[in-house]
Amino acid sequence: MVWERTVVLKNAKEIETMRTAGRINQLALNAVREQIRPGVTTAELDATAEAIIREHGAEPAFLGYPGPTPYPGTINASINEELVHGLPGNRKLIEGQIISIDCGTIYKEFVADSAFTIGVGEISEDAKQLLVVTEEALYIGIDKMRPGNRIGDISSAIQEHVESFGYNVPREYTGHGVGRKMHEGPQVPNFGLPRRGLALRPGITIALEPMVLAGSYQTKVLVDKWTVSSADGSLTAHFEHTIAVTEDEPIILTLE
Repeated sequence: MVWERTVVLKNAKEIETMRTAGRINQLALNAVREQIRPGVTTAELDATAEAIIREHGAEPAFLGYPGPTPYPGTINASINEELVHGLPGNRKLIEGQIISIDCGTIYKEFVADSAFTIGVGEISEDAKQLLVVTEEALYIGIDKMRPGNRIGDISSAIQEHVESFGYNVPREYTGHGVGRKMHEGPQVPNFGLPRRGLALRPGITIALEPMVLAGSYQTKVLVDKWTVSSADGSLTAHFEHTIAVTEDEPIILTLE
């Protein structure tokens, strides 16, 4: 990952540009969501997302992103035990799987980033609960994104909710500031202590992304050098929005 650790405050015009990027990103994710069914390949999902982003005068933020090799897709497509960064390709979706789709869009030099996890057809009750808890954790974290709170208030609220259901959060992978760069400061772990870390101020924009493992918090990187999986093979889920801290309520920028 290429991290620019500086925290960059955004003005109202820049936040509005990020909101446009977020709307385009959500259009792409919504189209992918509608396409998810048994037999579809993750490459087909990737092509759908890229086409919509480009149709709206924007660019895929992930495509070519620096890493062990330049990232080859528009989306991350992570299945079952794959937590994040799953490469799109020729794999066909199978009934009963869960898949996490993460996507980023660049519009007028600003990035928006969001993700969701969904079942492929009918899924188990255990998988359904994992998805519900992970999405709840996202909105619990968003609610903490107010001036006067600190990064630790977000992190600890997410961790407390997730662990109350017997799940875990990874230690190596976190939310992050976002703006002109995909990864800016501050880093926002999904675990931590309240009242610790950077104080939140209006103009801070964060891609908040609870990642949850049904088993151990430990992870591993697969042989493709991108895909991150649970170390014990347990199911995982991932939800994300790009959020702006304001004087009042936090604003979700990645909504259609």
